[in-house]
Amino acid sequence: MSVISREVHLVSRPEGMPEPENFSLVETEVGDPGSGEVLVQNLYMSVDPAMRPPLTNGQAKLDHVLGGSAIGRVIASKNESLPEGALVQGRYGFREYYVSDGEGLRAVETEGEPLTTHLHVLGSTGLTAWSGMLIVGKLQEEENVFVSAAAGAVGSVACQIAKIKNCRVAASCGSDDKVAFLKDELGVDYAFNYKTVGSIGRELHIGLPDGIDVYFDNVGGKHLDAACGQMRLWGRIPVCGMISAYNNKGARSEGVTTLSNMVYNRVTMQGFLVSDYNDLRDDFLADMRGWMAAGKLKYRETVNEGIENAAASLIGLLQGDNTGKMLVRLAPE
Repeated sequence: MSVISREVHLVSRPEGMPEPENFSLVETEVGDPGSGEVLVQNLYMSVDPAMRPPLTNGQAKLDHVLGGSAIGRVIASKNESLPEGALVQGRYGFREYYVSDGEGLRAVETEGEPLTTHLHVLGSTGLTAWSGMLIVGKLQEEENVFVSAAAGAVGSVACQIAKIKNCRVAASCGSDDKVAFLKDELGVDYAFNYKTVGSIGRELHIGLPDGIDVYFDNVGGKHLDAACGQMRLWGRIPVCGMISAYNNKGARSEGVTTLSNMVYNRVTMQGFLVSDYNDLRDDFLADMRGWMAAGKLKYRETVNEGIENAAASLIGLLQGDNTGKMLVRLAPE
């Protein structure tokens, strides 16, 4: 049963913020699955900041489907381990349909939660926040925590994990509506709009006057510089991302001027990838599902409709248009 599928191609490399003309929507025919293969129809696509650097650094191929994660349903199968109707997650790109031999596909099994949560709080986004906070950041009860890009998919979970651990949390974001979301819905202790304040460092002095034990860094640049200057003795900085630099050539970030404080306070800064912690997924899911059931963990989604809006969704994400997880819905569940 061959089908016509639409997919998003990268047709030119962006300089700075990506623009619609960097992408093209292409129709292609997807054939029947062969022996050991499955035909998958994608239902939801994940849109993530980490998709930006490959557009410029050459990892993303021109005139080729744009890479990304999605959840889909097997609609035809010649693979006993992935029967027709099974829900699967994989990184087969921004496309409506694809054929796979099963490599890189993971079955999605829900326990009453919405399917979309497996693309954020119960998926790689949540695992990123969980592992970054608890393993890399070695978060302890009642510490002082700062989270940047805190209203995004990763940051919002990181904030809530810190609150679950009875920490005082300061958070930065890019709009007054997001400040309200962080304070009123997620319960952070202090939040500010970095675009309108005079000094990030001053806001951190107000929000965390005793300094920072853990800075969960999603942004880099001025945020990292301000946080480094206010880290406490034995502070930890899990480096998750560098949103401020993703549109710069070579993803080069602004420099840090506060290294002396890191030296004298023995601060640890460590980058990490979510794939480092895939073997802990069962522990992660147990924690997250327990917190969700207890009402301690909330989430918000920004969902756009149709693959024709996929490229615009990525651009919007990089401009801060989302609160919580950015998703594109391709087909009804």
